[in-house]
Amino acid sequence: MKTLSLKASEIEKKWFVIDADGLVLGRMASIIANMIRGKHKAAYTPHMDCGDNVIVVNAEKVRLTGNKRNADIFYWHTGYPGGIKGRSKGQILEGRYPERVIIKAVERMVPRGPLGRRQMGNLKVYAGAAHPHEAQQPEALDLAARNPKNKRAS
Repeated sequence: MKTLSLKASEIEKKWFVIDADGLVLGRMASIIANMIRGKHKAAYTPHMDCGDNVIVVNAEKVRLTGNKRNADIFYWHTGYPGGIKGRSKGQILEGRYPERVIIKAVERMVPRGPLGRRQMGNLKVYAGAAHPHEAQQPEALDLAARNPKNKRAS
């Protein structure tokens, strides 16, 4: 047996669109992270960007279970003494850029480094239902139907 190692010319990328309306954030993010890395393919090559392009729409309608809406806080430091700041996931979802919650969740599931940053370029997240990638003819991916836990009732 030989191990298959893809070359850049042999990589085929598909486009998928995911509707995040009512989907649980962490479950959706783990599936997206595997797709943009290419781990769902039989010809996965760890050192190549062989993942697919994923478009996520309705990012503002993503669901958080438990008390994560208020308790999970993203921290950053301004660089000044005493300059630690934080914002909860709920505040971000209700704010100007709700897609950042999904981007951060996926970003923390891909490797850090040049390859991980290039793979994050395969992820496109939009707050509303519209996206400018119709020309790529993305295939709709229904994550809610894969597992009943992916979509939680209110």
